[in-house]
Amino acid sequence: MSAIISIRNLSKTFDDGTVALSNVSLDIQKGEILALLGPNGAGKTTFISMVCGLVRATSGVVTVDGHDIGSDFRAARRLIGLVPQEITIEPFEKVIRTTRFSRGLFGKPPNEKHIEQILRSLSLWDKRNSRNVDLSGGMKRRVLIAKALSHEPRILFLDEPTAGVDVSLRKNMWDLVRRLRDDGVTIILTTHYIDEAEEMADRIGIINKGKLQLVEQKDVLMKQLGGKQLNLELKTKLVAVPTELGSYKLNLSEDGMSMVFDYDAQAGRTGITRLLADLAAAGISVRDLDTSQRSLEQIFLTLVEESR
Repeated sequence: MSAIISIRNLSKTFDDGTVALSNVSLDIQKGEILALLGPNGAGKTTFISMVCGLVRATSGVVTVDGHDIGSDFRAARRLIGLVPQEITIEPFEKVIRTTRFSRGLFGKPPNEKHIEQILRSLSLWDKRNSRNVDLSGGMKRRVLIAKALSHEPRILFLDEPTAGVDVSLRKNMWDLVRRLRDDGVTIILTTHYIDEAEEMADRIGIINKGKLQLVEQKDVLMKQLGGKQLNLELKTKLVAVPTELGSYKLNLSEDGMSMVFDYDAQAGRTGITRLLADLAAAGISVRDLDTSQRSLEQIFLTLVEESR
């Protein structure tokens, strides 16, 4: 795949001295879904705003399909659809007119078939003549997505697109995202629902304190950093992990009836055999055991904690 967005040494320092983004370099590949994760205030929204040309960079260069976002803003911006975190739509305008108007802002000729297709795909067609102010929060967020797609962009930024949206609507949105990706649209999303990133993304980027800590293929990240866990169900309750087992760093459940042991499945020796022997020696009987892969959420929390 070739890069459709190229970012080099991008930084942003606000007038009060706050460093929102620090020396970020990244290539975003054509047709991929890139998920950007990070705690509140990490710099995700600032990053998106700068790449879309809405916030001026203190330093660095962003090119969108070869167009510099600063010196060739119009050509670059026509390629981008943006769904902001905040709901910013004209309250008393109708849904269909909102979507049509957004298409016209980018100089696109009228295309009622395309507008209808978008509204149907977002389950908004039945609400096309409703005023935005009369819609639920989830419906308003879908109108934002319709606006962003109205001019047929090749790149779509989604900043917390499912915040405040119920489960069924979230599923519809992600089905649409998959279809867009299949059509070659490049998608960059931020989300607090890490399970969504784990399910949807091709690559994962983690931002914290304005710095891009890593960007990696999801499968590679899960393999390299995910590790595995051995879940031990105990026959009798433990009040605490015996001191002689301290080197294993076992996590005891609140009810004292199970423990978790983290291990590296790629290592020559996992330590499981020795652990089971030491448990028996300590008089701890195991009723059952199974293994599981660490989730992306656990990886994310570990990385953020390590950067503090």
